[in-house]
Parts: sequence; structure tokens; C-alpha cells
Amino acid sequence: MITFSGVSLIYPNAQRTIVEDISFTVNEGELLLLIGHTGAGKSSLLKLINGLIPHHTGGILTGEISVDGRSTRALKPGELADVVGIVGQNPINGFVSDIVEDEIAFGLESLGIAPEIMRKRVEEVLDLLALAPLRRRNVSELSGGEQQRVAIAAALVTNPKVLLLDEPTSALDPIAAEEVLSILHRLVHDLGLTVILAEHRLERVIGFVDRIILIHGDGSVDLGPARQILGNSPIAPPLVELAKKLELGEIPLSIREFRKMAPEITQAPVQDIAKINGEALLTINSVSASYDQDQRKNALSDVNIQINGGEIVALMGRNGAGKTTLLKCAVGQAPLIRGEVRVKKRDPKSFTDKELIRFVGYIPQDAGDLLYGQSIKQECELADLDNGVEPGTTLAIYKELMKIPSLNSHPRDISEGQRLGLALSIILSAQPALVILDEPTRGLDYEAKKVLIKNLKEIASSLNRAVLISTHDVELVAEVADRVIFLADGEVIADGSSREVLKASPAFAPQVSKALPNNSWLSLSDVERYLSEKN
Repeated sequence: MITFSGVSLIYPNAQRTIVEDISFTVNEGELLLLIGHTGAGKSSLLKLINGLIPHHTGGILTGEISVDGRSTRALKPGELADVVGIVGQNPINGFVSDIVEDEIAFGLESLGIAPEIMRKRVEEVLDLLALAPLRRRNVSELSGGEQQRVAIAAALVTNPKVLLLDEPTSALDPIAAEEVLSILHRLVHDLGLTVILAEHRLERVIGFVDRIILIHGDGSVDLGPARQILGNSPIAPPLVELAKKLELGEIPLSIREFRKMAPEITQAPVQDIAKINGEALLTINSVSASYDQDQRKNALSDVNIQINGGEIVALMGRNGAGKTTLLKCAVGQAPLIRGEVRVKKRDPKSFTDKELIRFVGYIPQDAGDLLYGQSIKQECELADLDNGVEPGTTLAIYKELMKIPSLNSHPRDISEGQRLGLALSIILSAQPALVILDEPTRGLDYEAKKVLIKNLKEIASSLNRAVLISTHDVELVAEVADRVIFLADGEVIADGSSREVLKASPAFAPQVSKALPNNSWLSLSDVERYLSEKN
């Protein structure tokens, strides 16, 4: 279905090749996973397949790529639209219509599909991705996860032979992610659809894929069965790392496989140590918020939360539960209809811009909104000036986060993960009292995530600072959060220690907890401590 023959790619003014002299074949009806460090070239490989590279991006491309017998060099992306569907990292950037149903139908209209066929296909894909209740909604009002499902539906509705997805589960809660992956798995097996997806949250996808391409970042790639690649890859999900630490010999691709081969391990229950916290940095009292002019549906309903210095608190819940709205409360951006918000005992709307930045560092879901420099290096230099810190401070944080820094690249030309890493570096160098992050691991590889965890723990080591995270990344929460607040339909339904809340939720439990259910461990760190004490 897809053939690469001696393909090499380098971008103008780039310091490295993205891929160099690579050749491989993807079969019809195969589900292939792309993995690699943030910025290694996963998105570029997808764009090579549908012709966006080099037709829209430029770059020097050698070799041949064919899709269903068609050359991507000879045909522009529009001429491949009936064969290849693509869903980008940030779906809202690709939307052309305001209403969900119109957005899904747009691809069919551009291909000149008859109205009666169009209506049938739109209905089918609305049902397939559980979008029927959202069909009349404005796409700008949807949560990030809901937008992701709309983008997948818009790509599927044209019945392509090849579907390319760039981090399709990154903005989805665990349940929604499982639903989307199950749908893709069914399309592959029942309809022979060829699916290639790039993903950082490998724990969600490795059980579904046939083969993996590992992009090393130096132009080379490895292609092979999932077990073979993950056995030698520097990037692996917690389940694989756990198997290696316990020296199981084989690489499990599912919790079921792990349990079959793992020895019985019992340990004394882990007790949550009561932390001494500092003063209240964020207080939300009886807050209700609504984006609906008639206030028929609230985004938040009578929410009461307090975040104290020394805490790392995670907000969790399904897509559309109100997590992002709650974060916006702290910076005075939420549409409040009742209640009050206090940051260090003041209304956030009373702060000047400079005061607010000093007290609250907020990264929204689209981290690119915070960037205005002409290169990553310049962005870091400007951040040092704005934050009043030593020259090189922001750049040092960024280099620690990113294995492939791409310092001379323009922020709009880098991956979503690199943009997020850059925004994180800017916020972390400013050292605000309260750090607020909306999906902070979207686009980050496991190594970058470890660095982020270290930085967040350093922040919370001070009783004068705290971290509030909205995330669907249960592995991050297991490693870093002291406390979890669970939202549903804009209401707080649980607020307790990470161990208490995550262990009580089968859907939101981390891999270590599922793999070793008779223990109270949540993360690899818990297991590492046990093994070091045992030895």
C-alpha cells in the first residue's frame, strides 16, 4: 500500500536530516506505530506519505514514495485526498467550518460526493465516533478531546484507504482513547484500512499495533514487530520498563500478558505520608461558570477547591468535564456566573499583567499562544529578559527537556511537543508561585516527561509554591501528584490522595497499578524503591 524507496529529507537551513536513505513497505490493512523522541521527525514522516512534504513545506527530498501505486512527488495532497486522510497534532488548526456536522461533511463536498451519499456517510461516522450529541455544536466550544474526535471523523468520512494520525489520543481521556483505538482496530481488521499513527503515550496503543517504526533522530529508522523494537528502544511504556526491572525476559504488550509471566509480589501497604503544606495560593469558593448565554448548561457548578503551597494537584475527568475552565479561573479568564476566585487572597482580575505573571504561570492547551520569537533560541533569550533571570536560564531548561532542541527553528515550524517544551521552559524559568498546566505532557516523550516531573517536584519542595495540572496522563499523575481532584459534568466528585483516587478507578488507574493489582504501588518509582530496599 505504501512504499518508501531510498528516501532522504532535509529542511532548508536545518542542521540535521530528518530521514536518510530509508526504504520500507507498509502492507494494506496494517496498523503501524511511529515512535521517537520529541522532534525526531514522526510528523514529517506522516506528511511525506500524503504529499504535504515537499509540496507545502519545502525541503530537499530524494527517493520515491508511492501510496496505492501513486507517486507523492507527482501528485499534490489534494490529488491524494481520496486515498489518504490525515489528522494533525492540533485539530482546530485544520478546521474550516464552525459547526461539527458541517466540518465532517466538508471533505465530501470538496470531492463532489452526491448529497444522498454524503448524508449517509456523515450519519455513519457520527455514530462511529459517538459525536451525534455534538453535531450542532460550534467546534470552538468543544473540549480538546472532542475536537480530536471531530477531526478523526472528518478524515474517516471520505472512506480513505490510508489514515494517518498524529498523536490521536493525546487530548483524550483514557476511556475515549480506548474507544477511538478500538474503532481504528476494527476498521483495520474489518475494512482493510491501513492506519499509521504517531504517538507518545505508548501504554495506550502498543496492544493494537502490528509493527513499529522507531525514528532515531539521526536520519535512521528501525522497523519491526512491537516486541522486537520495544525490547531495544530507549522509549518504552511503563509496562515494558516494569518487565525489564523485574527481569521477566519477554516484553509484554498488555496487562494480561504481563500478569501471565510476572511473579507474585507482595509488599506491606504503602502509607501516604501527610505533607505539611503552606498558605493557600488558590481558593475557589462556590464557583459556577457557563459558556452558554442562557446559562442552561454550566461548565462548572458550585465548585470549591483550595490549592496550598507545597502541593502538586492533578485535575482529572472525562473530556468536557470542566477541567480547562477551572484552570482559567486562576487567571481570570473563566466566564463566572457565581462564586469567587482568589489568588493569594486577591481577585486575579485585580492583578496587573506583570503581577499576574509573577504569581501565576499558566500554559493553555495550545502552548503556541505564548510564543512570539523568531527562533527557539531567541524565544529563550526574550524569556530571560521578561522574567528577569540570568541569560541562558530558559535555554538550559529547554535543552534538558528536549533531546532534539532544534535551536534555530522558528516556533511555528517545530512539533507540538517542542512548542510545549519551549512554553514550559519559559514558565519554569519565571518561577511563579503557582504553576498551572493544561495537558503538559501532550507531545512529550518519556525522557522529557521525566525531566518535567523532576522540575515539578522541585517547585513543590517549597511551601511558597504549588502546581495545578489538568491531564489525562495517568502515568504522570501516578509519578508526580500528591492529590487528585476528579471532575464530572462540572462538579467535583472526588478529592483525595493520588493513591486513594486512582486505585478506586479502573479506567484511570496507571499501568503499574493494573499490572500488580495486589499491591498499593502506582508508579515505577514505587517499584524501584521496593527493589532497592529488597536488595
